[in-house]
Amino acid sequence: MSGKRTSAAKNMVVGLGATGLSIARYLQRSDIDSMFFDSRAEPPGLEELDEIFPDAQVLLGGSVLPKSVQRIIASPGVADSHPLLAKAHKKNIEVVSDIELFARAVSAPFVAVTGSNGKSTVTTLLYHMCRADGREVLAGGNLGEPALDLLDQRKPDVYVLELSSFQLQRTQKLPAQVAVLLNVSTDHLDWHVDEEEYRQSKYRVYRDAKAAVCNRADEEAAKYTGHCDRVISFGSDAPADGHYGLRVDGEETYLACGETLLLSTRELAMYGVHNQLNALAALAVGDLLGLDVAAMLQVLVEFPGLPHRMQFVARVAAVDYINDSKATNVAAAVASIESVDTMLVLIAGGDGKGGDFAELSAAVEGKLRGAVLIGKDAEKIAYALDTVMAVHFADTMGAAVSMAAQCAESDDTVLLAPACASLDQYNNYMERGDSFCDAVETLKR
Repeated sequence: MSGKRTSAAKNMVVGLGATGLSIARYLQRSDIDSMFFDSRAEPPGLEELDEIFPDAQVLLGGSVLPKSVQRIIASPGVADSHPLLAKAHKKNIEVVSDIELFARAVSAPFVAVTGSNGKSTVTTLLYHMCRADGREVLAGGNLGEPALDLLDQRKPDVYVLELSSFQLQRTQKLPAQVAVLLNVSTDHLDWHVDEEEYRQSKYRVYRDAKAAVCNRADEEAAKYTGHCDRVISFGSDAPADGHYGLRVDGEETYLACGETLLLSTRELAMYGVHNQLNALAALAVGDLLGLDVAAMLQVLVEFPGLPHRMQFVARVAAVDYINDSKATNVAAAVASIESVDTMLVLIAGGDGKGGDFAELSAAVEGKLRGAVLIGKDAEKIAYALDTVMAVHFADTMGAAVSMAAQCAESDDTVLLAPACASLDQYNNYMERGDSFCDAVETLKR
C-alpha cells in the first residue's frame, strides 16, 4: 500500500489496465480526487498512473475498503464477486462502470452495440458506414479506445460504442440514440452469477434508448424496447416492410429491407451467414441514423471483416484454413461451423468458462472430418462431440495445425473455432489466432 495524499478520496477506481487508466485520465481532467486499487502486486500501468495522478493513493492487494469511499468505478474485468466489491455492495456504495461516466458526460448522440457475438464487427461496420456518409464519428468502448478517452477528442457527430455485459451490468443510465442487441447466448458464467443475470445485463442496452434494433430470433429482446420511438428488427428470414432480413430471388440470396433487395450475399466481402446477420444489423442501425443506403452498401462490398473473425488465412494443398480465434464461446463456434459449406476439420479448445459444449455436436453433424482439441477443456469437448470421426489432442497450435492438415481431404476446410477463451495458453485470442496463422504459413514451406 502506498499513499501520498492526506485528504480522503471519495472515489475509488478498482482495476488498472487500459480501462482503469482511461478512468484515471477522465477523473484527472475533471479534477475529481480519487484513489486506486488493484489486487495484483505489480499491475500494468502503475508508472503511467503515477504520471496521470502523481499524488493519488494506490492500494495493491488485499480487500480493505477505506471508509472514505462513496463511489467505486470498476474496470470490467473485476467481477462483483471480488471481496472488495462484495463489501461495497453490502454497504450500498455505488459501483459504476466507465460507460456510466461516459453517459453522464457525453454531449453528442451515441450508438450502443452489444451481443454475445459479432459486436466488434458491427461496431466497425458502423464506424465505416458513418464515415462513408460524411459523418464525423468516433468508435471505442469494449473495442479499441476506451470510451472515456473518446471524450478527450473533438466532439463528433456520433459515437459508436461496443459494450460488454460487464460494462452494462454497472451502467444505470444509457440514453443511446440507437441501441442494438445482436444476440444472446450463454457466456461469461465465470463472471456473472448465472445465465439470467448475463441476459439481463445485455438487455440493459435498451434502457433509455431513443431507438432500438433487435434480433427477431430473440423474442424476449423486443419486450425491452417498448419505450423506444422506433424499433427495427433483423433476422435470417424474409423481413416485413421497414425491417431487415434475407430474401431469395431465383438462385440468389439477398440482404433485403422489406421487399426491396439491397445486395446479393455473394457480393459481401465478409465470410459466413453470421456476418450476413451482422451486415443486416448494421444496415438497420444506419437506417435509424439516417445514413445513405448506397454508402452503407459500398462498405459491405469492401469491408473484409476483422482479423481472427472467420479470417481466410490460406489455401494449402487444396484445403482452406480459416481463423476464427474470436469464437471464444460455444455459440460463436457454432455460428462459425454453420458458415462453412464444406467438410471440415475443427480445431477447438481452451478455457470453456463454464460453458456447455453439447451444441457443438449438432453443429458438426454430417460435416466433421475430424477434430483436433487443445487446452484446458479439450477432454470436455471430446466428450461433448460424441462423434465417430477421429478426435486428436495437441499440446501446441503448431501440432494441432499439423494434425488437422493430415486429417483434411481435398476441398475441406480447417477451421479454428475454439469455443473457449484463450487465457489458459495465450495472453489473448489475438495471440492464439496469430499462432494459428503462423502454423498455417509453416505448412506452405
